[in-house]
Amino acid sequence: MTDVYVNKDDYLQQKGDVLSKKVFVGGPVRVFERMGRSQLITLLHAGLYPHSKVLDIGCGCLRGGYWLIHFLDPGCYFGIEPNREMLEAGRDGLLEEGLLEAKQPRFDHHDDFGFSRFGVKFDFVIARSIWSHASKSQIEKMLDEFAAHAHPKSVFLASYLRPSLMKRDYKGAGWVGKSHQSQEAGLVYHKLQWIAETCAGRGLEATEPGFEMFNGQRWLYITPKGR
Repeated sequence: MTDVYVNKDDYLQQKGDVLSKKVFVGGPVRVFERMGRSQLITLLHAGLYPHSKVLDIGCGCLRGGYWLIHFLDPGCYFGIEPNREMLEAGRDGLLEEGLLEAKQPRFDHHDDFGFSRFGVKFDFVIARSIWSHASKSQIEKMLDEFAAHAHPKSVFLASYLRPSLMKRDYKGAGWVGKSHQSQEAGLVYHKLQWIAETCAGRGLEATEPGFEMFNGQRWLYITPKGR
């Protein structure tokens, strides 16, 4: 059955198809363009402006970063991606000539989910399909970093997968899925109650805004309490 939402002749979709033959592009290739574009749309729904400072955790090959770099003012896009090969392939294969110089995005390659190297208070943090691979301790680290580098109106958008009878709540200590250290696929699941309680302990609130996503994941809208 044909997906009527996918334009196979789209310029960026074609670039994604080519890129997928070189590196892992972070999700189904057939909706490469659509999935990246949806991140910009989701952030716009949450109040994104061109002058907003945005941190993209696990920015990968810039599937979503492509749209954000174009939209945001120079110096406003920040990305964390430990997989250098994946990021470099995206920069070379997706971004038009002169865009990096014009928009001045900044990147960090550490895998500790630290925000402090940028020295910025972020308006938005986005983690698409990161919590669906991360351990609870890694999620706690991201929330600690957000709390430390947020202002009262900051927003953290994170997608996650709910557990079920056959897909149990993840209790492991490490990352599951493809990364700079592994080529093995995998997914993990976390209870909303645990996420909400973990946020509350850091002065944060977590809600589901109803923004749709692909592959069964749900967006979470995390903000400082009293926002």
